[in-house]
Amino acid sequence: MRWIFCLFIIFLAACTSNTDEALKEVAMLNADGDKLGTTTLTEDGEGVSIKLKLEGVEPGWHGIHVHEFAKCEPPDFASAGNHFNPEDSEHGLMNPEGPHLGDLPNVEADGDGKIDVELELPEATLLDGKNSLIREDGTSLVLHDSPDDGYTQPSGDSGERIACGEITAN
Repeated sequence: MRWIFCLFIIFLAACTSNTDEALKEVAMLNADGDKLGTTTLTEDGEGVSIKLKLEGVEPGWHGIHVHEFAKCEPPDFASAGNHFNPEDSEHGLMNPEGPHLGDLPNVEADGDGKIDVELELPEATLLDGKNSLIREDGTSLVLHDSPDDGYTQPSGDSGERIACGEITAN
């Protein structure tokens, strides 16, 4: 009975270790370097769950995507590169040849400029692998000033990049 208890403790320790690796908190900054809030990314078996909690955003709909580099250099965040696209797909959640792995549904900032939403990024991971958001030097999460139309190449006509957060292993 004692060794069964020991195996149970080892199992719990292993599960706790994996959970710690599969959780990331990312600060989202605007072009002035002001923190708008945080994003919490969690591995959930179906992909990565993204809990976005921001304030100080222009009310209305905004496109949001995971981009290929963990570089959020203001003022335009062009350093984040293109959408994260390890499968070399077309852009857009409504595109039959898409989507990019980094394509996400639009989010809405309420009348007070707050966004509080949870999104799913199917097939992505925070662990090792081709679809890892923390691969090599990482990726970034970028919020745009306009909604993504779900189809237009290469970025859904979602406008300027207004906030960015670096997704890294550290």
